[in-house]
Amino acid sequence: MPKQALIRKQVPVFVLLLLIGYIISLLVFSLFKPAPLANILGFVSLLLYTVTLIPSILKTVFPVTKRNKILRWLFNNRRYLGVAAFSFGLSHGVLLILERNLSLSNLQTYVKHFHGISILFILTVLSFTSNDWSVKKLKSNWKKLHNSTYLLIFLLVWHILASMAKHWSYLTPFGVLIIVTTSIFLIKRKWIEQI
Repeated sequence: MPKQALIRKQVPVFVLLLLIGYIISLLVFSLFKPAPLANILGFVSLLLYTVTLIPSILKTVFPVTKRNKILRWLFNNRRYLGVAAFSFGLSHGVLLILERNLSLSNLQTYVKHFHGISILFILTVLSFTSNDWSVKKLKSNWKKLHNSTYLLIFLLVWHILASMAKHWSYLTPFGVLIIVTTSIFLIKRKWIEQI
């Protein structure tokens, strides 16, 4: 099947899955209230982002996983998962801006929320360049640009700990565990690649 036809088939499936993700997030919020809706959307974004990293990390740290079909599927669909992470992250940010009545014209907003704004900026750039056209136009710079995804991990640790310092929800410990574990395995992956 030609790549264009495959993409045309995958996009509606991606949009449907994204919609289902939002519906599930709203249901979890409405029925169980484990955290504010903005936090649930942020948590889903964190999960999706982490899932984009797991295949390459596990492939290096645990070479026996190279042939795992689920990990190969995740690896082949990183772009969609990354764009979904951006979508949920953007929803998280917009909801918090509205809930807290933050002024985007106030420099103090950018200072206080530097980590969150930086994360959203990086996710935006990565999402808008996650396509074949950008790969062709940016050539070797595309890979350099997309390596900024590794900066996100450390910004996410800072973001979660700073934002949730005084008001943890039921999701916060899981978010911290996920991002710290991912960070440790990423460092191990980079160390293995250097030797």
